[in-house]
Amino acid sequence: MANLRTSMDASFYDLNIATPQTLHGTVRSIPGEPTPLDGACAGKLLRMQQLSLLGHGFPLGIIPSYAPPLFSSSSSQKESGSLSLQTLWLKEPKEKWWLGLVSQLRPIKLLSSVKTEALRADSAVPRFKRAVKKLLDPSFYSFGLCSHLDLSESTSVLLNVEHDGQHKKQRTKGILHHKLPNHDITLEAAWPELFVDRNNKYWEMPMSLSLDCLSLVSESGLRYRFGIHQNGGTAKAVDLVDGQPPASLTPGVCAKAAFSYEKSKDLWRKPETKEDLALVKTKRGEYRNTAYDLRMKEPHATVSGIFGGACEAWLSGKRSPFGADLFGSICFAIQHGKFRKAYGDLTRFDARLDVSSASALVRGVSNHLTSSSVLPRLNLSLQQQIAGPVVFRVSSKVALDSRSPRIEDVIYSLNYSLRYLGSGKVVAWYSPKRNEAMVEMRVFEF
Repeated sequence: MANLRTSMDASFYDLNIATPQTLHGTVRSIPGEPTPLDGACAGKLLRMQQLSLLGHGFPLGIIPSYAPPLFSSSSSQKESGSLSLQTLWLKEPKEKWWLGLVSQLRPIKLLSSVKTEALRADSAVPRFKRAVKKLLDPSFYSFGLCSHLDLSESTSVLLNVEHDGQHKKQRTKGILHHKLPNHDITLEAAWPELFVDRNNKYWEMPMSLSLDCLSLVSESGLRYRFGIHQNGGTAKAVDLVDGQPPASLTPGVCAKAAFSYEKSKDLWRKPETKEDLALVKTKRGEYRNTAYDLRMKEPHATVSGIFGGACEAWLSGKRSPFGADLFGSICFAIQHGKFRKAYGDLTRFDARLDVSSASALVRGVSNHLTSSSVLPRLNLSLQQQIAGPVVFRVSSKVALDSRSPRIEDVIYSLNYSLRYLGSGKVVAWYSPKRNEAMVEMRVFEF
């Protein structure tokens, strides 16, 4: 089932979007905007943990990614600096403590600069010395230090510091997470914080501070959360975009609360049988014929939905002091195959209709408005097994304009399921609209 809970999480300031633009691999979605594409949401594993696991399957533990660097106005700079290589230099995994040092290199830009320096005529300094000096230039490298400490069984602290050598910028983020029997409490601070809007443009907030309390999903399907957030300073466009920042990024303090109710109903489902789990004999021995991904082990057709409301009060700043709205999503999912055989054993289709603002939709219909912010969105996802654990997936988001529906975003990905993890996979995705590509590790996620 597609992630219905994104509908409520999109109203707050802590919904992570996957991106190679930061060393910790995420930026934040902007509250109040249409629900992000499912394939764009970041995984739950820390980036340093992902790199630690991915490093076993890549030569020399080097993981590639692709993204035009922010803050660069020249097209040649963006092209030469788009490819980057990441690796985990320092890894200290203990029982209750994780420490990792991540480094990033932009190889094409580095080699181009070294070549230019070596060919430049300068009798005063030998070419080799100039080339070595350019090779050691810190502007081609970025470093990130990440530490995760479990203070107790219910409390953890995450600290992430990264330095971008090219633009001499530093980002710092701290997260305190505490688990209660039925709630999760999170305190976050970042300076600066990077956000991405619905047009895939980036905005930088000098300081962001949040305190949130989230309930666990009850058996009845009821879920709620509330919190307070502060925007410190004025958000600025970091990829040379003109215009005013989104309304949710104006300076001030905002208190928010939201609730949701979700329900799911199987139209039909073919349960797993003992024959499905029969032992398979090979030259290497015997193994149990489990599905490549336990979340896709049963063919089925399911209808699910979520409905809720959110309200906010701006305690300071120039925004309207109070606002309330309703949101909802309905999803249909159908799967053919049990994802066990080597070929042709998985075809899955998901369709989710999102209404992120009921009041804006009503105003838009009554006033015949076609603003992109009031239109419902249709999220579509198709997954097809290629061979064995390899699955191709395409996810798209369509704005349902009455005149002509239009595709707003598309993400293509190749997924390699890891059977020994139960429900874990390596995901290599590409976003044409953002012109970004990345390799991630995801565990127990759709």
